[in-house]
Amino acid sequence: MQVIDRRTAMAIVPLLRLAFRPFFLAGCLLALLAIPLWLAALSGAISSWQPAGGWLAWHRHELLFGFALAIIAGFLLTAVQTWTGRPGISGRPLAALALLWLFARLAWLANVPWPLLAVLELAFPLAVAALMGFTLWKVRQKRNYPIVFVLLLLTAADGLSVFGLVDGHEGWQRQGVLTGIWLVAAMMGLIGGRIIPFFTQRGLGRVNAVAAWPWLDRLLLVGSPLVALLYAAGPALNPNVWVGLLFAVLAAGHLLRLVRWHDRALWRVPLLWSLHLAYGWLAVACVGMALWHFGVPVNPSLAVHCLTIGAMGGLILAMIARVTLGHTGRALEPPSGMTLAFILLNLACLSRVALVLLFPLGALWLAGLCWALAFALYAWRYGPMLLRTRVDGHPG
Repeated sequence: MQVIDRRTAMAIVPLLRLAFRPFFLAGCLLALLAIPLWLAALSGAISSWQPAGGWLAWHRHELLFGFALAIIAGFLLTAVQTWTGRPGISGRPLAALALLWLFARLAWLANVPWPLLAVLELAFPLAVAALMGFTLWKVRQKRNYPIVFVLLLLTAADGLSVFGLVDGHEGWQRQGVLTGIWLVAAMMGLIGGRIIPFFTQRGLGRVNAVAAWPWLDRLLLVGSPLVALLYAAGPALNPNVWVGLLFAVLAAGHLLRLVRWHDRALWRVPLLWSLHLAYGWLAVACVGMALWHFGVPVNPSLAVHCLTIGAMGGLILAMIARVTLGHTGRALEPPSGMTLAFILLNLACLSRVALVLLFPLGALWLAGLCWALAFALYAWRYGPMLLRTRVDGHPG
């Protein structure tokens, strides 16, 4: 039976053997194209063509529910195979799921009628949640059920965003995206809390990883979804001392994690310092939001971009750089150019949240250029790995 299974797996085109392959590649291609397209639209270079809801709505939506959700899907639908010991999605079903994601992206750009757009858009996160839930339920792996819950909440946030588009209510569209962003932050806290100390231990050859503090894990697991729900319900949209206190608690929790995980040797390993810096931007985003809710005159958009560029973009780039190496049978040494990609991604965040205060237009373009180059480097150096069979002959 194992021989037949291996032959069947090896007959599948490499791009469709595991979910990380098509979704990491497609997500990064979207990332490197979306920001230059948004900046071109912002500058007025694209005026005769409007995606669904306009360029601002498209920019908000696609970097979250297009790019980030693709990477999340690729990671989870690959990891669940390891977690449960059951085969992950591959072959034609994986191709169908990837095409569903692609059709939704094209539907936004083509400004198709809203019923079709809504069906295409919401079908993808629902399908990912269903696949995850079914696989976990088959082995009764309750530890990972919260991931399915967050995916379902993300679908609901996406639905709110689409409904705001249909109703012409820009505030609801924005509200849905902000809700989704903090749900992704919850996912980053949940997954990051597992993989960052583990990757650090393995990468530095330490005997044991830093032991988790269950109370802190539970606090952060509840806190970020609570923030997301407060955005969905409305209280987090305006300065609110109680919401500020919640953000302050989250910031302290994330910073405490970073202090506990820290090892001076990690700064010599790009695959590690990139992860830690990305998680650090998550803490900075929480600090920024806490200050705004406490009445400090800071622009909350800066905190949001700390989260989306530095934390979300940074953690995605660092994670997929490592995961791709491991799942294609390669040594955990990033190819040339990836250290530069990690630097560029952090420079993009620094430009968008700090330099923009001094040089608004120039900093925006610098941030966009650095972001696009960072993901272009990933696509260039890792694309061939994703398109080819594993170097160790394994069918994955």
